[in-house]
Amino acid sequence: MTDIGQLTRATAVRITPRAGAVIAMAAFLGAVAFFWPFVVAPGTFGSNFAPPLIFGVLLVLVLCVVVSEIAEGGINSKALAMLGVLSAVNAALRPLGAGTAGIETVFFVLVLAGRVYGPGFGFTLGCTSLFASALITGGVGPWMPYQMFGCAFVGMLAGLLPRATGRPEVLMLAVYGSLSGYLFGFLLNLSFWPFAVDPNSSIAYLPGLPFTEQWQRYLAFDLATSLGWDTGRAVTNFICITLAGPAVLTTFRRAARKARFQAPVRFAGRTTGHR
Repeated sequence: MTDIGQLTRATAVRITPRAGAVIAMAAFLGAVAFFWPFVVAPGTFGSNFAPPLIFGVLLVLVLCVVVSEIAEGGINSKALAMLGVLSAVNAALRPLGAGTAGIETVFFVLVLAGRVYGPGFGFTLGCTSLFASALITGGVGPWMPYQMFGCAFVGMLAGLLPRATGRPEVLMLAVYGSLSGYLFGFLLNLSFWPFAVDPNSSIAYLPGLPFTEQWQRYLAFDLATSLGWDTGRAVTNFICITLAGPAVLTTFRRAARKARFQAPVRFAGRTTGHR
């Protein structure tokens, strides 16, 4: 009989302690990149347009380092093939929903794959999926590193959710997918909020304001401009995971059992016959 714990997770990409430390540093830099309007002193960069570009370049470099560390820690040809297939699937799914009432079809595969194949695979899939879809749809721009970073952590955190099976697991993933849809939009808005609104507006970024007032302005901006869009993404994630989750999880786990990603390679000794 197959162990339930083995069915819940099949680590396709192992995260070494060094890779874990790099991911932690990447998370810190990502937090600074997103929340710079609240932590950077006025006039530091000379322009509100400079920080997103600077942090965007840094995020690309950090993501490259993290992915290389994860790959060095243990990504074999089978995991690499699965990564390529799912990246292509996500890149093809994204244009089907993006741009219509916030419907995003890319997240539910990312959440389910991160759940089955582990946090390292989820992190890498988030990066490669958004990069591939950006090339296909012409969505390359200063916002792309932020999207890649956000999706990478959505996939990684899906692999760190507590163990569960059956309907409770599907419900947990659906709720997580819905919450991550809101969180993704909340973070992405931070990357362009400082120059997206008339400076005279009551919801615009105003350098030098106290943190509490700046935070209230951003919350008002997010609710006024993005709540509807983020709700569409959250609802799409919940519905897709609820309806397609059981079948997709079963398919992913069947593939993981056949692939045996972390199985050690052993070579049988050569036998010689006796005369």
